[in-house]
Amino acid sequence: MCRSDLKLELLIGRDEIGRRVKELAEEISRDYESPLMLGILNGAFIFMADLVREMKIPVEIEFVRVKSYRGVNTTGKVEILMDVSDVKDKDVLIVEDIVDTGITMNFLVKRVMKRGASSVKVCTLLDKPSRRIVDVIPDYVGFTIPDYFVVGYGLDYNGMYRELPEIYRICD
Repeated sequence: MCRSDLKLELLIGRDEIGRRVKELAEEISRDYESPLMLGILNGAFIFMADLVREMKIPVEIEFVRVKSYRGVNTTGKVEILMDVSDVKDKDVLIVEDIVDTGITMNFLVKRVMKRGASSVKVCTLLDKPSRRIVDVIPDYVGFTIPDYFVVGYGLDYNGMYRELPEIYRICD
């Protein structure tokens, strides 16, 4: 597949994503009574919407918006662009599109705990442990992938390609 100047190769198809999202929702529904699901904008919005629709328990929904990337490179610093309102005494499940270096996730888990959450766990659609700089292990993982830059299903490259219903790797 070629869009603009990027060559894209299908990595994870729509049906496989749908099956895994349903499995994750079932697992989370067994583990929680009523979590606060904290989605990380912009990348996790599609994954979180699909995940919430498959849940068998009541959930609260909040979003945060952070920035730690420019293009394909991490800046190493996390900027809060939109913060969560209240997490005190709540079981928080952070929902992310991809965990790679762990910098953003480590920052958010510490921030949410410092604000008084009862518990904090992490659910990510994609896990890229080969890129870890900070020791973060997500509690719920959709797929573990190699060190590819990926787009689609909410993940972007310079703000583009989020609308693709599958996950593609950008080829050289």
